[in-house]
Amino acid sequence: MKITSWNVNSIRIREPHVAAFLQAEQPDLLLLQEIKTEVLNFPALAFAGLGYQAVIVGQKSYNGVAILHRAPVEVTHTSLPGLPGDDTQARFVEIRAQNLRVGNLYLPNGNSGGETGYQYKLDWMAHLRTHAQTMLDADEDFLLAGDYNVCPTDADFAPGAIGPDDALIRPPTRAAYNALLWTGLTEAFRALHPAESAYTFWDYQAGAWDRNSGLRIDHALLSPRLAERLTHSIIHKPERARTQPSDHVPVSFILD
Repeated sequence: MKITSWNVNSIRIREPHVAAFLQAEQPDLLLLQEIKTEVLNFPALAFAGLGYQAVIVGQKSYNGVAILHRAPVEVTHTSLPGLPGDDTQARFVEIRAQNLRVGNLYLPNGNSGGETGYQYKLDWMAHLRTHAQTMLDADEDFLLAGDYNVCPTDADFAPGAIGPDDALIRPPTRAAYNALLWTGLTEAFRALHPAESAYTFWDYQAGAWDRNSGLRIDHALLSPRLAERLTHSIIHKPERARTQPSDHVPVSFILD
């Protein structure tokens, strides 16, 4: 089973890239973040022509997540459990596919809105941890993948690519991420590539791509039995070299 996660930074701009990727890579599931569109404007028909149906949680101009799938799926959540009922940010969708729960997330960045915005990031991570623990307690097989907006260690960003006070690396951010791992989850890329320097995001500014000044902020966390099935984790770096690329690249996880 091949599952790919990709922050596309506007599906309407990146639709041709996504279509080409689907045709070339044929993932079973493609988890999209930051689609930046409402459901009605999502190009579902174009992807249906390639054999993929879509589960979409959209929002005008901001955020938004979607899952493209070939086989039938069951939608289990369209928002992160535990969030206040008046939270309208489209950041989470979860399905059940082949006896596996797959959560697609776009975690808050935390650098806007001052300390209130940063606290929202930490609160969101706490709810994600609670949800993971609930599924672990129910003995579910699951993965939680997407744009975490977290560099877990200093090995996950190029020197000088990010400031010391950035919300992606502040100590409380890393503590909240580690708390997720300590529930018993496995981070897919590092499990297979413990020492490799690799990035999934390069800013559009300051020649970051040309200098390979990137960040690794797109992750998949796997439940224990699922981690035993993990065989490959692939960062599709060439996608960043396309014309009008997203600032993120796809990351694939292959399970036997």
